[in-house]
Amino acid sequence: MKPPWHVAHGFHKREGPITHFIKTNFDLCTGCCICQMACSMEKTGGYNPGRSRLIISHKRENLYHKPIVCNQCKNAYCMNVCPAGAITRNDQGVVLIDPESCIGCRLCVEFCPEHLVTMDPDTDKAVKCDMCGNDPECVKACPTGALELIERGENNG
Repeated sequence: MKPPWHVAHGFHKREGPITHFIKTNFDLCTGCCICQMACSMEKTGGYNPGRSRLIISHKRENLYHKPIVCNQCKNAYCMNVCPAGAITRNDQGVVLIDPESCIGCRLCVEFCPEHLVTMDPDTDKAVKCDMCGNDPECVKACPTGALELIERGENNG
């Protein structure tokens, strides 16, 4: 018998160290939304910032901008409320959604404190940042360094 998708791909943990995450340097963000374009292209095949897995909050009549990314929460509410067990954490601490197991109940969407779990309109399944396999397109595309990939290990902390 074949193991479930999340176990076969090493996504079976509910706890563990968070070693990879995206740090935001909001003071460097210009609000250009290139990160959202790169994300949406990677995830949906088209340039649609509304379907990216991160949000740029434009504050004070566009005087400053704040990128909001998935925190890969240590106590991830989205994972805790999923009745199907479709949301798990991989070995790098990234919280992932298995589209095969997702039942589309929307509980994870309701409970995400940053509003970063959304429903894919094409599949009616939950989606969120999966960090592009630890090579995030948003980080690579950001021209100002407002998004930064942090990798914590034994030697760097």
